[in-house]
Order: sequence, then structure tokens, then C-alpha cells
Amino acid sequence: MCNPLRLTYRCSRPVHFTRKMSPSLFNFSDAKERFTNATRIALDNKTSKTLINAFNQTPGTETEKKTTLDQAFRSVLEEEIIQRKASCEDFLGLIYLSIDGVTEGICSATTPFLLLGDVLDCLPLDQCDKIFSFVEENVSTWKSNSFYSAGKNYLLRMCNDLLRRLSKSQNTVFCGRIQLFLARLFPLSEKSGLNLQSQFNLENITVFNKNEQESTLGQKESFIKGSHSLSSCLQHPEERDDGMEVEEGEMGDEEAPTTFSIPIDYNLYRKFWTLQDYFRNPLQCYEKYSWLTFLKYSDETLSVFKSYKLDDMQVSKKKLEELKTTGGENVYFAKFLTSEKLMDLQLSDSNFRRHILLQYLILFQYMKGQVKFKSSSCVLTDEQSLWMEDTTKLIYQLLKEIPPDGDKFASVVEHILNTEENWNTWKNEGCPSFVKERPAETKPIRPARKRPAPEDFLGKGPDRKIFMGNDELTRLWNLNLDNMEACKSERREFMPSLEEFFEDAIEQADPVNMVEDEYKAVNNSNYGWRALRLLARRSPHFFQPTNQQFKSLPEYLENMVIKLAKELPPPSEEIKTGEEDDDNDDPLLKESNESPEEQQQKPVTGQQLDAIASKLGEEWKSLAHHLEMKETDIHEIESDSEDVKMRAKLLLVAWQDREGSHAIVENLVSALNSAGFSDLADSLSEL
Repeated sequence: MCNPLRLTYRCSRPVHFTRKMSPSLFNFSDAKERFTNATRIALDNKTSKTLINAFNQTPGTETEKKTTLDQAFRSVLEEEIIQRKASCEDFLGLIYLSIDGVTEGICSATTPFLLLGDVLDCLPLDQCDKIFSFVEENVSTWKSNSFYSAGKNYLLRMCNDLLRRLSKSQNTVFCGRIQLFLARLFPLSEKSGLNLQSQFNLENITVFNKNEQESTLGQKESFIKGSHSLSSCLQHPEERDDGMEVEEGEMGDEEAPTTFSIPIDYNLYRKFWTLQDYFRNPLQCYEKYSWLTFLKYSDETLSVFKSYKLDDMQVSKKKLEELKTTGGENVYFAKFLTSEKLMDLQLSDSNFRRHILLQYLILFQYMKGQVKFKSSSCVLTDEQSLWMEDTTKLIYQLLKEIPPDGDKFASVVEHILNTEENWNTWKNEGCPSFVKERPAETKPIRPARKRPAPEDFLGKGPDRKIFMGNDELTRLWNLNLDNMEACKSERREFMPSLEEFFEDAIEQADPVNMVEDEYKAVNNSNYGWRALRLLARRSPHFFQPTNQQFKSLPEYLENMVIKLAKELPPPSEEIKTGEEDDDNDDPLLKESNESPEEQQQKPVTGQQLDAIASKLGEEWKSLAHHLEMKETDIHEIESDSEDVKMRAKLLLVAWQDREGSHAIVENLVSALNSAGFSDLADSLSEL
């Protein structure tokens, strides 16, 4: 081996040793400062060219430069908010610049959403309204492929943070705009916006005076006022003689009532507002005592609506024309005003009556409808169904009698509720996607050119003969004129029947014959191989799934021989086995006409799912892995409910929806046994 130091003396020309230069390290501080200055210049010039040039000229990998540019955007935004006190237009200009950066591929797709979140967190609500208008106008941008996957969670979190800051009673319009934006952004099948379990807003409690001693109706009798509605008193206060003042939902005490046939006392006030608790939580109506209370209060309330009807004088054409000419709109409230002094005006208001009657119809639709996650105990009696049917007809009649346009309003409500049934059906089916895949375009197949049959050129008739080029082949070919019929000949049937092949094995399986195991045919490997081929061709038991585990082929064949002995006609006398004796002694099998195999093939019922879910409890996760559920499905079940029994029920329902027709008892029993719940598997077979 030569010495490398003497290499230059032995070579005819000198050797130059070059050192490989390592790439320069990325300097985060310098890159951030450069990007920050370029961002300010681009913001002033309202163009992203300066920023793109700075990005291309800065050394470093693309990931390092994108991360640095994201930080530069947020630093400029922080400076705009804190130091310069910029306007909303400046903030929006920076966000527009980040959108261009995402389009050009120089910054992360989440940057515009991070900037929007920072701006909305730092601005007051009046300026947030302007920023959110920008978010609404660019909904098509957020739904594009470049932004949707990266920003949908940021937008959802941003909207939820805004809703927490807003008041539902004072910022009703702003809250509605946020809900409409989310509805436009996410598809209908987005499960984060669906009430999959049909839960109710139990926090929506209607507060009213429940102490009769503090009631003003008990001291001074009041009657329904028919000349003024609630909306007219709010919009035309100058028509009142006593100068009514409205403050915090209270009306003036100096009211000159005009008497009608139905008085308003504290009992009517209390019963009327108590009904709101049943509308808030309809499950109370399935309880016997609560249903009787609801029935009593509803009859009294509806009798008031039926006895005192609003006429066209209270909603005159003159009033409607004034609303149209002045550009007035209907007044809506997020919460009911439950003051006792407003009771007479509320019962005289057409919109208020429609709200109450519509609540009844929604409640009845839920109680009569088929809801997937409704408890099995929530069943209506015949009396309840009959009362709801009669009351529904009465409510529609009352809606038609309420001016203005009562008939039109009633028909619209009926149409909307009928459409709602389609949504209930969609939710019961697991909310499948509305997007249908376009079928693959298939090119028209050219018809194959038909080859002429041999009869066309060889002649026809009984005496025809086909020459194969060899005397022996010609003789064999012409043994039968029709080759297909020759193949169907009984002489070519070489496969034995099950009775013939297993006759000896069935006799050996009979305990009476006392044949030792080593002399049985099933222990012969050659016999076992032929038996498997015959079972695959002629026996349905070969492909039938079973939970039994066999250690060897002879053990499996012996089990199959016992089954065949029960089905096939015996050669001489009936073969008696130990299993038959056990079956005859079992009283349950005598009462049932179905075999255990048939019971195992039945689909799992809802009652069986409820029983298994109640017994699983906190160990539902152990079964989830054996049911081959994905981690995303398990996390979704955990987020849907905090009750362990409900989580177990959701797991079993999700498995049933996924398996479809394969959700049978045998498959669930197999999963329970593999998960270590053998007791549950045994109890499932008994249900």
C-alpha cells in the first residue's frame, strides 16, 4: 500500500484535494427581520411581490422559511394592534396578504386563520362585527381545497369563542349570522354540527313567579285586553292615554282593563308558564304523573285560546299598511317575558299565540316519531296517542283562525313538520353523506365478431362426421355427436354421494359398535383429504361458520360425521350419539323449533344491545378493539356522551350500522368471547 503523502511524486501531474463545502446554517433572527420588513412594505404597497422576492432570496429550507414568515405575520399584526392602533382595514389588508402567501406557497395554510383569531380576540364586539363580515364574504375561499382541511377547526373554534362573548338576547342577529356561516361552511353530514342523540337544551329554563302570595293577580282581578296587542303597544305607545312606560319587561300598573268572558288569575298564569318546562324536556311526558299534569294544564290553556279568538279588528288592514309603509318588521324576543302585567297583552298577540301552538306541534312530533336513541321505555299509550291526534287537529284549526293569513301560516307549518320527518329518518340511518359518487364512465364495448360454428362448414345431419386428422382422434371425437350431452352422462359421474362415502364412518361413530379410535376411518389421512373435498362440494356444513375450535382434522371430521348422521337416512337403524341424548333432555330445545345454529345466525335485536350495554359499563373499550372499531370512532363516542352505559350503547349501535346484515348474534358472541366476556356471551345466546 502506497503512502498518500508521496502520491504527488509518483503521479505525472499534481493531485488537487478539494473540501466539500457545508451549506450555510439558517439564521432565524435575520430571516424574521427581513420578512417583517418585507411584510410592512407589501402591506403599504398592497401587493405581495416584495414578500415573494424576499422569500426566494432568503437561504434555508422551505419549511424553515414558511415557519419564519408565519411568525413575521403575527409580529406585524401585534405591532399594528398595540403600537399603531390600526383600523379594521389595516387588519384585513394583512389577512389578505397572508391569503396571497398561501396561494403562492410561501406560508402555512393555517396562517390566515391564526391572524383572524388574534384579531377577534383583541378587538371589541363592534369591530368584530366588521371583521366577521369579511369572514362571511370569503366563505368560498375557506371552502377551497387549499384552506378547508387546514382551517375548518380554527374557524369553528373562532366562532364558538365569539358566541361565548355575545349575548343571546342583545346580540341575537350577530349570533344568527355566526350560525348561518357555520351552516354554509360545513356540509350537512358534518357530525360536529348535528344533534345525533336528540338531546335537549335543559338549561333553557323559563323563570316566572311561583309564589302566589307575591302575585298581583290574586289581589286585583285582571281580564284579557282585546283592543291592543303586544306589538302595537311596543310600536305605538302614543295611543295609550296614561303614557305607558316600558322598563325591563314590566308594564305600567295604571291599566284600565276591558272585561271579557275569561278572567286571568294566578292559577291560569302559573299553569300557562309551567307548560314551558314540558316543552324544554319532553321526556317528562312519558311519566304518568307528569303526563296527567301536562294534560290538565294543556286543556285549560287551549280552552282559553279556543274561547277567546282574535279577529281581524285587532290586526286591522290599517295597521298592516303602516308596518309596510314605515318599513317596520316583526318583533322577536329570545326569551319570553313572564311578567304578570303582560299576560293580558300576550294572550291578545297573534305572534305569541302562534309560538305557543307551534311548540305543541313540535312536542307531539317528537313523542310520536321514531328516534334512534330514544329509550325503550318511552312508549305512548293508546289514550295518549288518541289525545295527541285530537289536539293536533284543534291546534291546526286555531292556527287557521289567527289573523293575519292564518290558513297560509298553518299550511306552511304543516309542510315544514312533514319535511322534518325526512331529517329524522336521515339521522336514524347514521347520517349518510349526501354526495353521491359519479359512476365511472364505461366505453361502449364493441360487439365481438362471432366465429362461425363448425356446423356451418362441416355440414349437418345425423350422418355427419368430423375429421380430426388422425384415425384414433376422429373415432374418439365422433363417439357422441353432442359433446355437452356426453359430459352430462351418468357414466362420467365419479364423485360418490355423502351416504355412500360416510356410511362406514357413521357406523363407526355409533357408540354401540364400540370401534376404537385408531381403527376409525376418520383417522386415515387419505380418507380425511377425500372427505374434505367431498364436503366442500356436497355439504352445506363445510362453509357454515362456527365458534368451535378443533385441534386436528380427525376431531373435525368426527364432529361432521355426527351432524351427517342426524340428517342422512340411516342404513339400518338410527345412530344414537351422546349429543342427541342431551338434546332430548333439554326442555328449552323441546319448546323451541329453532336449532342453536339458526339462533346464532339471527340479527342482533335492540333488546339484546340494551342488555349487553348495561352490563358492559366502563369496560366497553375492551370490546371496541375486538369489534375492530377505529380510534377515531372511539374518540367520537367518548365526546358524544359521558355516561358509560350510553357509550357502550353507542359502540354497539355503530358496530351494527357498519356490519349491516352481518351484525348477527354469532359474530357478537365471538367478539365477546375473544374480549374475555364469556358470561355476557352466554347471556346473549339466552336472550
